[in-house]
Amino acid sequence: MSLAVVLSRGLAGLAAPLVRVEVHVGGGLPAFHIVGLPEAEVREARERVRAALATARFDFPASRVIANLAPADLPKESGRFDLPLALGLLAATGQLPARGLEGLEFAGELALSGELRPVRGALAMALAAHRDGRAFVLPEASAGEAALVPGAVVHPASSLSAVCAHVTGAQPLARVEGAARAGSMHWPDLADVKGQAQARRALEVAAAGAHSILFTGPPGTGKTMLAQRLPGILPPATDEEALESAAVQSLATLGFSPERFGVRPWRAPHHTASAVALVGGGSPPRPGEISLAHHGVLFLDELPEFDRRVLEVLREPLESGRITISRAARQAEFPARFQLVAAMNPCPCGYLGHFGGRCHCTPDQVQRYRSRISGPLLDRIDLHVEVPALREAALHEAPAGEATAVVRERVAAASARQQVRQGMPNARLAGGEVERLCAPEPAAASLLRGASSRLALSARAVHRVLKVARTIADLEGAPAVGASHVAEALQYRAAAAAASGAGARGCAP
Repeated sequence: MSLAVVLSRGLAGLAAPLVRVEVHVGGGLPAFHIVGLPEAEVREARERVRAALATARFDFPASRVIANLAPADLPKESGRFDLPLALGLLAATGQLPARGLEGLEFAGELALSGELRPVRGALAMALAAHRDGRAFVLPEASAGEAALVPGAVVHPASSLSAVCAHVTGAQPLARVEGAARAGSMHWPDLADVKGQAQARRALEVAAAGAHSILFTGPPGTGKTMLAQRLPGILPPATDEEALESAAVQSLATLGFSPERFGVRPWRAPHHTASAVALVGGGSPPRPGEISLAHHGVLFLDELPEFDRRVLEVLREPLESGRITISRAARQAEFPARFQLVAAMNPCPCGYLGHFGGRCHCTPDQVQRYRSRISGPLLDRIDLHVEVPALREAALHEAPAGEATAVVRERVAAASARQQVRQGMPNARLAGGEVERLCAPEPAAASLLRGASSRLALSARAVHRVLKVARTIADLEGAPAVGASHVAEALQYRAAAAAASGAGARGCAP
């Protein structure tokens, strides 16, 4: 036959739309044209396919070959279309039976030797193929991550010849049934942090309710140590969360390691990172740090050192959990349900409030330094925690803190209560859900009204206080939000009010 159709997948954000590779061999001067909005790497497939067919001892037709990648309005990039183009050409020239391609989708980059090289986004493509009820043929190096999709049928292949032998039925490829398997990772132990009982408590609250948190204190007080120990006490990721997180990470790198499946991601970009590095971009659009931290932790150390315009891009995804990258030619949407953990010094020199009296910053310098972070962004951070400098004697006398395993059990129990009650962490509650599920007892409501007036809290801040109080109640196993829960939640908000100049003196309940 002179026309063959092979199914493959494109990538548009986290989606993997179906691409029909239509190959027609007809009369005319010998030529090989690829149409359907191909990028440069797809147009270069002509030479890779020609060399791979010759190496595998197949005939390349001395005819006019036109390959159409449909739909035509979807940009096609990367070398993943090499394998379907080669198979379509062989089927169109009668060197392969077209019926052997039915029920299968293909993706893979061809080496000149005919070997298959890994491709990005294998997990996202395998997930889409499984939903459409088809098996997926992939390079061996990419099949491991594709097999993480539960129930998916994946055929790993090493070369073009192996795929052709499978299509003809001469030597079928191995059949791998997808199955999610939990990975593991060793995180630093929370017991390593000496003293700082309040900061440790705030970290536990943040982990239990997926709240954002900001640590403020002089250098060497343990802010980074605390942040690095947050992933170790987070509740286990659900299968759906693990699959979404792995799919995003597979878009950014070749060969996502199956050993990391189910491990909540930890991303810590440098403060010189650009807005594109943080939110994503490029052509084609790639996920940025906030998407790579999906269902995990995004740690921003030295927060005021980030460019203010870079920090402002965090405001929308902190609320919506998604980021949309718009360009003139295309648009892509990536998930960004991350947990923000930030750390900063209290002043330019870093030693404001240090017991050594080393700070000589003027109030104006301190105010300019803190104003690098906008009020709206600070308002979106649930917990603001002071991490003071401790004298060496105090560190030696401080009792040993609880280990990560002990804290993780309490956090997991509190998270389970939230899942049963509302199916999501408290931090993700919105609007009427907050008023209904986090309604405080009368005494707690009176306390909150008085403190809200003294601290000049916004309506968003009041809702965030209620959500934090609900998490504190969940850690205690309390059925309702009481005055003690609201009082502790207000302490974490009072630091933010003081930093913004609202004056929290005497307002902590």
